[in-house]
Formats: sequence, C-alpha cells, structure tokens
Amino acid sequence: MLLRMPLSPGVHFLSPTLPVHVFDAPTPGPTALIQAGIHGDEIAGVHALCELLEERFRPTRGRLIVVPVMNPPAYRARRRCAPGGLDLNRCFPGDAESEEVERRLARRFMELVLDERPALMATLHESKKRFDPTIRVSFGQTLVYGVEPMPEIIGRTVARLNERFPSPGERWAPYYFPVSTSSTEVIVDAIGCVGICVETWMGFAEPHRVAMQRAVVELLLDDIGVRSLS
Repeated sequence: MLLRMPLSPGVHFLSPTLPVHVFDAPTPGPTALIQAGIHGDEIAGVHALCELLEERFRPTRGRLIVVPVMNPPAYRARRRCAPGGLDLNRCFPGDAESEEVERRLARRFMELVLDERPALMATLHESKKRFDPTIRVSFGQTLVYGVEPMPEIIGRTVARLNERFPSPGERWAPYYFPVSTSSTEVIVDAIGCVGICVETWMGFAEPHRVAMQRAVVELLLDDIGVRSLS
C-alpha cells in the first residue's frame, strides 16, 4: 500500500490548471480545507477566495488549504458543468481510471482529503432561490449540512453572520439537506470531518455576495481556531 504524505506548504496542482494553496501557521492546530467553483456558474465563492489569497490571508494556527476553482472548464464557461461534462459535485469518491475527467479529478481530490484529513471542509456555492423554510429546495443564504445532529459550529456561525448582516433580506439560516451523492457528504462519511456547503443568494449584487462569502470563511476559520479575527 502506497503511503502518501500531506502536502508541503506552497502551491500544488491536481491537474494542469487546478491550483491547491497550502499554508502552515507557526503554531500547531487543526486543518481547514475551503474550496469553491465546483459549479462554474457559482462565482462569488471563487472571487472571495481569490481576493483573500491576493490579500495574503494566512492561518494563525494549524493548516489552511484553499482551492479557489475546483472546476476550471465549468468556471470558464460560467456553467454548472463543463460543456459536455459531468456535474463534478456528483462524481465523488471518483475513479482514477475513468474516462471522464470529472471522475478522475474527484478521485484525486478525495486522495488529498484522505491524506490531509481536515477538521473542516467547506465548499462555497450559490443559489438562485432565497431560503424559505416552507420551500424544500431553497438555499441562499444558508449553511447546509447533511448529518445530524447539526454541527455546533453552524449555529454559532449563523448567529455571527446575522449580527454582521442584520437586514431581514440578508438573514442566514442553517439548513439540513442531506444529499448522499454530494462531494461534501461523501467526504464527511470518509473521514468524519465537519462538512458545510455555504450558499449565498444570486439575487444580491455580486460584490455583496462576495463579501458574504468572505465573511463566512473568516468566521468558520475563527471558530475552528485556524484564523483568529481578534
């Protein structure tokens, strides 16, 4: 059995165009993995992570792994999936020998997760529907989880988000919505981490959605102890 090791700090590539940014803090702590762009038409999370990287956003404890664009061909096309391709978010745990590039990429990303075993894995999404508890499929803006009981970090983060974005139309909520084939739930099942899908509503202007996505990343990392806001 091949023994793999966690990645060294720096930028690594899962494919020729898929950068993985790895940062280690001077002080030991947990590992957090944040990714966006698994659906190419959900751009706010991509831009939020790119802005944070450009601003030299770094962990204060532990390790931070950032994948700003999980599906570059879909992102370039601004479509949920790459033209003619599969939904990458439904290809996990993947297959290294598959003819479909999405299944091969999903397998490689799964190997990264198994090597790193993050305490938190968050994926940044967007929704065309604002959250309404009476409508079963309405995500934005929510922190979505697929296992019960709800991870306590979600309740704390939602409360802090609603302090930061206080208007009624901006209100955040937790949302239990299990999808057994999603990348997040496959990863949670495999390593037992906290897995969160972050959803913002596309009805807001792009800069506001980006600001919301940034806030979620900052608050989650602060809560888990990877990046202090104080």
